[in-house]
Amino acid sequence: MAEKEGGVVKTGQEDGLKMAVALLEEFGLPLGLLPLQNVVEVGFVRATGYMWIVQQKKVEHDFKMISKLVSYNSDITGYVEKKRIKKLKGVKAKELMLWPPVSEIKVEDPPTGKIQFKSLAGITKTFPVDAFALGQ
Repeated sequence: MAEKEGGVVKTGQEDGLKMAVALLEEFGLPLGLLPLQNVVEVGFVRATGYMWIVQQKKVEHDFKMISKLVSYNSDITGYVEKKRIKKLKGVKAKELMLWPPVSEIKVEDPPTGKIQFKSLAGITKTFPVDAFALGQ
C-alpha cells in the first residue's frame, strides 16, 4: 500500500505494543486508548502521520470508568497528529444497541481533561481523558 511507504514497522506483541504506546505518548493521547492484544504489526509513517495496527483478531474492551464498550478490529488505521487521530478505521463504540464507527478521536487543546470521539453518523461524545489511562 502506498500509505505504508517509508513507514517504520514493529512486529509481535511486545515490540508492537511498545511502539503503539510510544506514539500515543508522543502525540499527547491517553496511553490506554488502544488496549491491543495479540499484536501482529504496528507501523507509522512520520511524513504523513499514517498509522496501522494489525492484531490476530478483533478485541472488545470495557472502559469501566465510563461504562463504554469499544471494539477494535483486527486491522486499525488512521492519521495521528498532535492530540488527535483522524480518518480512523477499525474502531467502534457501542451506543445503545448500535456500533457506530469512530472516525476521529481528539484530546481538547488547551487541556480541559476531556477527550472527544466523533462517529461517521455525526455523533460526538465527550469523556474524561482519565478514563483512557493505561490499565483502565
